[in-house]
Amino acid sequence: MRFTSSLLAIAAAPLLVSAAPARIYGKRAAADILVFKFADVLEQLESEFYTQALAKFQESDFVAAGFSSSQIPGELFKGIQADEATHSSVLQAALKAFGETPITSCKFKFDSVLTDVATMAATARVVENVGVSAYLGGATLLTDPVLLTAAGSILTIEARHQTVLNILSSTGTAIPSAFDIALTPSEVLAIAGGFFDGACDVGIPANPALALTNTGSVGPGTLLTFSSTALNSSTDGLFCQMLLGGATSSIALPLSQCIVPQINGPVAIFITSDGQPLLNNVRDRATTQLVAGPTLAFIDTQPQVLGQLARGSAGAGSNQATTTSTQTLSPAEASAAIASASAATATAADASVTSAADASAATPATDASAATSAADASATSAAADASASATPAASNNVAGGPNMFTGKSPDGKVTVNGWVGV
Repeated sequence: MRFTSSLLAIAAAPLLVSAAPARIYGKRAAADILVFKFADVLEQLESEFYTQALAKFQESDFVAAGFSSSQIPGELFKGIQADEATHSSVLQAALKAFGETPITSCKFKFDSVLTDVATMAATARVVENVGVSAYLGGATLLTDPVLLTAAGSILTIEARHQTVLNILSSTGTAIPSAFDIALTPSEVLAIAGGFFDGACDVGIPANPALALTNTGSVGPGTLLTFSSTALNSSTDGLFCQMLLGGATSSIALPLSQCIVPQINGPVAIFITSDGQPLLNNVRDRATTQLVAGPTLAFIDTQPQVLGQLARGSAGAGSNQATTTSTQTLSPAEASAAIASASAATATAADASVTSAADASAATPATDASAATSAADASATSAAADASASATPAASNNVAGGPNMFTGKSPDGKVTVNGWVGV
């Protein structure tokens, strides 16, 4: 049985209200109130995102995205939306009990990421991951232990949302790391600020926004490129910093050599003016050298069967889960594969001719001809398979998040496996 958001808010509000310090306008309480107001705005953003998505997409849209039925994603997205709405209701009730007025004037726009189910689902991964990072980073700002516990109880739910969306992506890992990434409020706004429709004063300055501009798949070995209003025509002397969950500090690389290492899962990427690695804690992370970011990307290198089963299908109306993979060969390996296929063609053809000659006394000439044709076709197919495996994987488009294209055929068509990122 699912309770309504209003009933849950009434039930949960006393837990938060009871934690109100006696001096609610004191310095410590001011930090608590700021965190709760900021958290509430993020919950409103998340709730509105799912509300708009569920209102726009029909069952046929989910089927077109690869689900055999809309029931699985529909139930999950509705459940997540109800959770986000409840979080906002409870936070607002607590703020009012503190004598504060919640921020309810912010408007949100999601037109650019609600173009189709695939893009929406990829954006949901980013939204939920940012929610986890925001609560984790905001923990250092809370001064009241009971409020910290209350915020932590929301954080754990956001993390479960994130896991569900990783599974629904079909290309992601359900739990890609043993640790999550903590972000400061200003860093969170660098990612989420693009969804605000007009001014939204939350009392916190936002870092300059950063977006990935790669056209093609993004994975280990990909050279990343970026756009930001904070970047001028020259990027000499700038560095990209890749922050991963559980790492002591970021991976710092010259911006001109910002190549994705062998990683899996979400990565927060910053642009800085020097190569000193950023510390992976929000209290001590330096900000003076920050130029832009972070932006959040998902590097999906370890897809799991669970995600493919939850997705149900890679094609509309099918109950058969399928996967697509690519392999990049060196020039020497490619030449060897083609030479091997050519040899197989010649051997198969010789065997076919010999077989046809032996059988000619007992069978019509047309039968021998058919046998030769079949052998040639089989060998040609083997050569084509070898040639295809020698074709390097192509990259796909990423703008502000991850894209999961797996390769591009010689005619320029792109094969999609999983969600398209934002």
